[in-house]
Amino acid sequence: MGYTVITGASSGIGYETALAFAARGKHLILAARRLDKLQELKQTILDQYPHLKVVVQSVDLTKAQDVSSFYESLAGYELDTFINNAGFGHFGSIGEQDLRKIGDMLHLNIEALTILSTLFVRDYEQVEGAQLINISSRAGYTVVGNAVTYSATKFYVSAFTEGLALELKEKGAKLQAKVLAPAATESEFAQHSLGVDQFEYEGNIKRYHTSKEMAACMLELYDSSKTVGIVDGKTFEFELKDPIFSHAGTSMK
Repeated sequence: MGYTVITGASSGIGYETALAFAARGKHLILAARRLDKLQELKQTILDQYPHLKVVVQSVDLTKAQDVSSFYESLAGYELDTFINNAGFGHFGSIGEQDLRKIGDMLHLNIEALTILSTLFVRDYEQVEGAQLINISSRAGYTVVGNAVTYSATKFYVSAFTEGLALELKEKGAKLQAKVLAPAATESEFAQHSLGVDQFEYEGNIKRYHTSKEMAACMLELYDSSKTVGIVDGKTFEFELKDPIFSHAGTSMK
């Protein structure tokens, strides 16, 4: 049985997804910057499922050289699923953005995800059962005011992954590419985006899912033949869909 790779696994959706896949009996490779949090998660998993293999790696995926070296470190493992969950947001008007934070967000949300997706496709395009799941956002299908740059990064993730999924299907590849688009989710996302130490979703956010609920949605997407798993902006229900963006096909003959 191959390994499931999850980036951004130290908290939030990544953390709960690791627990959900462990419950399925999946071996795991968990990556994030905070090694102490990863080690705590590893022990939690092994306490419940001692037969599993769990590998943890501390890596800063905002740094291009670390992205490539991280993927190279996986060469000795047989993978079956790669989940690009690492990412963060930024709230504020464009003219008042923290450009250093924006730069890191662009590197992580777009560059790292693209590089890791590309390398995984090269190696696993014809591997039966292989899946690539990239985490976008509801903000990757609807521009969110006061978070325009973040929203744009997630539009990229959505368009890139949907396009890749269609390309793989047209080529008859065995690898499936999918995109998960959560709406507001209780996690460390808000406090990191706002640059605060604490943030209470209760009382501040009208509707939201827990990270555990979104991990369950992740499994629904994983089990399905659909490309997109998205939270409806009005009903807040989770839906599985075919690609949402229009697709013009190739312009090359």
